[in-house]
Amino acid sequence: MNKVVSLLLLLFTVSILSAQKPVPIKPRILISTDIGGTDPDDNQSMAHFLMYSNLFETEGLISSPSYGNGSVSEILRMIDLYEKDLPKFKKQASGFPTPGYLRSITKQGRSGSAPYCGYQTATEGSDWIIDCARKESTQPLWILGWGGLDDVAQALHDAPDIQDKIRIYWIGGPNKKWSTNSYAYIVENFPNLWFIENNASYRGFIANYKQQDEFNAGYYDTFIHGRGNLGNDFYNYLKGNTKLGDTPSLLYMMDGNPNDPIKESWGGSFTKFTHSPRIIYDRPTTTQDTVQVYSIIEFRVKGPEISIPADSACMTMTINKQTWNGFYLGDGIYVVRHSTYSLGTFPYTIVSDIPGFPNQEGEITIENVWPGKIRETDYKLGNNWFTDRDDENLFQKNLHGFKTVSKWRIDAMTDWAKRWSWLKY
Repeated sequence: MNKVVSLLLLLFTVSILSAQKPVPIKPRILISTDIGGTDPDDNQSMAHFLMYSNLFETEGLISSPSYGNGSVSEILRMIDLYEKDLPKFKKQASGFPTPGYLRSITKQGRSGSAPYCGYQTATEGSDWIIDCARKESTQPLWILGWGGLDDVAQALHDAPDIQDKIRIYWIGGPNKKWSTNSYAYIVENFPNLWFIENNASYRGFIANYKQQDEFNAGYYDTFIHGRGNLGNDFYNYLKGNTKLGDTPSLLYMMDGNPNDPIKESWGGSFTKFTHSPRIIYDRPTTTQDTVQVYSIIEFRVKGPEISIPADSACMTMTINKQTWNGFYLGDGIYVVRHSTYSLGTFPYTIVSDIPGFPNQEGEITIENVWPGKIRETDYKLGNNWFTDRDDENLFQKNLHGFKTVSKWRIDAMTDWAKRWSWLKY
């Protein structure tokens, strides 16, 4: 009897640890990316998308760089590489989109972060999001955010009716730092959105470059080198080291039931949260002022009353070797928002050329808690916001939810290796 029980437990465990079932229908997706900017992992994830593009109903590829020099031309360049490799892909599977179609849905979004209000003017990218969201369909439009949220915020501002037609899986963390204003606009004005905020779990998919095996430092040499035009190009990004920080959003759409973020998935498993931390300081802070990682922190300064256009950048904050614009709210109140994925205590300065502006110096301590304690200033969320799990058993490298992605990494990378094999010369 004990042997039978042990066998059943073993079979149950194996079934849990095996890859999940494929998504039964092709999901409608739109990718918003800062490809071509400061982080080359978007190119790696774009290659991954193109190689699996037969699994999706792709409706848009939007260049939306909150920071850096990303542009639509880099998406088009990647499509050119895909076009050269497409004959080999088509020998192995059907349903790959034509290069012409992909080019037709590639649009330029906003370049640079939004002002304090979180939006500014419509772009080709934000208008395209609206057009796609409003299509008649029994499926939602899944927006996979690989960069800032600026075009998403603009689309929601210009067409609030789309909020019930879209679902968002956002790679946050550093992208939250670049688009604090657009994030704040969305979370404050559209709390009932369906939204996965992945600030840390995605990092469970990044290779351990010090680990010399075929699925980490050796993946490029083992599976990618010499395989097609996409393979030749891949070495240009991090010398072939597989970072792929945005790929978990794709994996989530390839695995099981995307409508259930709490379940196990190649793209992570998430938990509901009811408040998005927002902390407001109207004084210089000290090391004793401690806030949660990934929080929106507002530093407000009382200064001279002036007359300038709304949302004009008129002050700067320098923290952790980076500088951020601040804005005038009126009535002598100035504000700059900040969010960070770095831990520790950081000094900062807030300065302006405005005569009589009281330049400030301070320090702030960031602790590894998310979402953490509730404050009255937090953004209140609806029933469909999800984020990284805070169970410490799922941490690795102090990162929330890391193991919900890393546990599936070899399965996903093995599957990708099969597709690279299609491109052998």
